Amino acid sequence: MLDFNAPEFLVVGIVALLVIGPKDLPKAMRFVGHWVGKARRVASQFRSGLDTMVRESELAEMEKKWAEENARIMREHPPEKMLTGPVYDPNPQGATPANIAGPDDDAPPAMVEPPALKAEPADAALDTPVEPTRKPRAPRKKKAES
Repeated sequence: MLDFNAPEFLVVGIVALLVIGPKDLPKAMRFVGHWVGKARRVASQFRSGLDTMVRESELAEMEKKWAEENARIMREHPPEKMLTGPVYDPNPQGATPANIAGPDDDAPPAMVEPPALKAEPADAALDTPVEPTRKPRAPRKKKAES
Protein backbone atom coordinates (compact mmCIF):
# COMPACT_ATOMS: atom_id res chain seq x y z
CA MET A 1 0.00 0.00 0.00
CA LEU A 2 1.12 3.53 0.70
CA ASP A 3 4.17 3.28 2.93
CA PHE A 4 6.63 6.05 3.75
CA ASN A 5 9.86 5.50 5.60
CA ALA A 6 11.87 8.31 7.21
CA PRO A 7 14.12 9.31 4.27
CA GLU A 8 11.17 9.39 1.82
CA PHE A 9 9.15 11.51 4.24
CA LEU A 10 12.09 13.90 4.62
CA VAL A 11 12.38 14.28 0.82
CA VAL A 12 8.62 14.97 0.54
CA GLY A 13 8.89 17.57 3.32
CA ILE A 14 11.81 19.36 1.65
CA VAL A 15 10.05 19.40 -1.73
CA ALA A 16 6.88 20.77 -0.09
CA LEU A 17 8.92 23.47 1.65
CA LEU A 18 10.53 24.49 -1.64
CA VAL A 19 7.32 24.37 -3.72
CA ILE A 20 4.84 25.90 -1.23
CA GLY A 21 7.27 28.11 0.64
CA PRO A 22 7.83 28.57 4.37
CA LYS A 23 5.13 31.24 4.66
CA ASP A 24 2.21 29.11 3.38
CA LEU A 25 3.46 25.70 4.57
CA PRO A 26 1.56 25.74 7.94
CA LYS A 27 -1.69 26.65 6.16
CA ALA A 28 -1.15 23.86 3.60
CA MET A 29 -0.38 21.33 6.36
CA ARG A 30 -3.61 22.30 8.20
CA PHE A 31 -5.55 21.88 4.95
CA VAL A 32 -4.01 18.46 4.29
CA GLY A 33 -4.57 17.42 7.92
CA HIS A 34 -8.24 18.48 7.69
CA TRP A 35 -8.81 16.31 4.62
CA VAL A 36 -6.86 13.37 6.04
CA GLY A 37 -9.06 13.54 9.17
CA LYS A 38 -12.21 13.54 7.03
CA ALA A 39 -10.93 10.56 5.04
CA ARG A 40 -10.20 8.65 8.27
CA ARG A 41 -13.69 9.37 9.63
CA VAL A 42 -15.31 8.16 6.41
CA ALA A 43 -13.16 5.01 6.44
CA SER A 44 -14.05 4.40 10.10
CA GLN A 45 -17.79 4.79 9.39
CA PHE A 46 -17.52 2.44 6.41
CA ARG A 47 -15.64 -0.14 8.48
CA SER A 48 -18.13 0.07 11.38
CA GLY A 49 -21.01 -0.34 8.90
CA LEU A 50 -19.40 -3.46 7.46
CA ASP A 51 -18.76 -4.81 10.97
CA THR A 52 -22.41 -4.24 11.89
CA MET A 53 -23.63 -6.05 8.77
CA VAL A 54 -21.30 -9.00 9.44
CA ARG A 55 -22.41 -9.15 13.09
CA GLU A 56 -26.09 -9.09 12.11
CA SER A 57 -25.60 -11.86 9.55
CA GLU A 58 -23.72 -13.96 12.12
CA LEU A 59 -26.55 -13.44 14.63
CA ALA A 60 -29.12 -14.47 12.01
CA GLU A 61 -27.13 -17.64 11.27
CA MET A 62 -26.83 -18.42 15.00
CA GLU A 63 -30.58 -17.89 15.53
CA LYS A 64 -31.31 -20.21 12.61
CA LYS A 65 -28.99 -22.88 14.03
CA TRP A 66 -30.53 -22.51 17.51
CA ALA A 67 -34.04 -22.80 16.09
CA GLU A 68 -33.08 -25.96 14.15
CA GLU A 69 -31.40 -27.45 17.22
CA ASN A 70 -34.39 -26.58 19.42
CA ALA A 71 -36.77 -28.19 16.91
CA ARG A 72 -34.59 -31.33 16.81
CA ILE A 73 -34.51 -31.56 20.61
CA MET A 74 -38.28 -31.05 20.86
CA ARG A 75 -38.83 -33.82 18.27
CA GLU A 76 -36.59 -36.23 20.17
CA HIS A 77 -37.92 -35.31 23.63
CA PRO A 78 -41.55 -34.21 23.54
CA PRO A 79 -42.81 -32.30 26.63
CA GLU A 80 -45.12 -35.18 27.76
CA LYS A 81 -42.15 -37.52 28.19
CA MET A 82 -40.18 -34.95 30.17
CA LEU A 83 -42.72 -34.74 33.05
CA THR A 84 -42.47 -38.05 34.92
CA GLY A 85 -44.02 -36.97 38.23
CA PRO A 86 -46.04 -34.17 39.79
CA VAL A 87 -44.57 -30.71 39.63
CA TYR A 88 -43.99 -28.94 42.94
CA ASP A 89 -46.07 -25.77 43.13
CA PRO A 90 -45.19 -23.59 46.15
CA ASN A 91 -48.32 -21.49 45.58
CA PRO A 92 -51.13 -23.91 44.60
CA GLN A 93 -54.07 -21.53 45.10
CA GLY A 94 -52.52 -18.85 42.91
CA ALA A 95 -52.38 -16.33 45.77
CA THR A 96 -49.92 -13.50 45.71
CA PRO A 97 -47.09 -13.66 48.26
CA ALA A 98 -48.74 -10.93 50.38
CA ASN A 99 -51.89 -13.07 50.76
CA ILE A 100 -50.11 -16.30 51.73
CA ALA A 101 -50.71 -17.03 55.42
CA GLY A 102 -47.59 -17.44 57.54
CA PRO A 103 -47.22 -19.19 60.91
CA ASP A 104 -47.81 -15.97 62.96
CA ASP A 105 -50.76 -14.62 60.98
CA ASP A 106 -53.34 -16.04 63.45
CA ALA A 107 -51.86 -14.04 66.34
CA PRO A 108 -53.53 -10.71 67.19
CA PRO A 109 -51.58 -7.60 66.22
CA ALA A 110 -49.15 -6.32 68.82
CA MET A 111 -50.15 -3.10 70.59
CA VAL A 112 -47.46 -0.46 70.65
CA GLU A 113 -47.88 2.47 73.02
CA PRO A 114 -46.96 5.88 71.67
CA PRO A 115 -43.97 7.52 73.38
CA ALA A 116 -44.76 9.87 76.25
CA LEU A 117 -44.12 13.51 75.38
CA LYS A 118 -43.21 16.17 77.90
CA ALA A 119 -45.67 18.99 77.89
CA GLU A 120 -44.13 22.46 78.11
CA PRO A 121 -46.07 25.28 79.68
CA ALA A 122 -47.60 27.46 76.98
CA ASP A 123 -46.67 30.68 78.76
CA ALA A 124 -42.98 29.76 78.96
CA ALA A 125 -42.71 29.38 75.20
CA LEU A 126 -44.31 32.79 74.57
CA ASP A 127 -42.31 34.72 77.18
CA THR A 128 -38.86 33.77 75.96
CA PRO A 129 -37.59 36.13 73.27
CA VAL A 130 -36.39 34.59 70.04
CA GLU A 131 -32.86 35.62 69.16
CA PRO A 132 -31.94 36.00 65.49
CA THR A 133 -29.34 33.59 64.22
CA ARG A 134 -27.42 36.37 62.40
CA LYS A 135 -26.83 39.99 63.16
CA PRO A 136 -28.34 42.36 60.64
CA ARG A 137 -25.82 43.99 58.33
CA ALA A 138 -25.20 47.69 58.53
CA PRO A 139 -26.04 49.57 55.34
CA ARG A 140 -23.11 50.25 53.06
CA LYS A 141 -21.71 53.70 52.87
CA LYS A 142 -21.80 55.38 49.50
CA LYS A 143 -18.48 56.31 47.94
CA ALA A 144 -17.78 59.94 47.56
CA GLU A 145 -17.92 61.07 43.97
CA SER A 146 -14.72 62.71 42.70
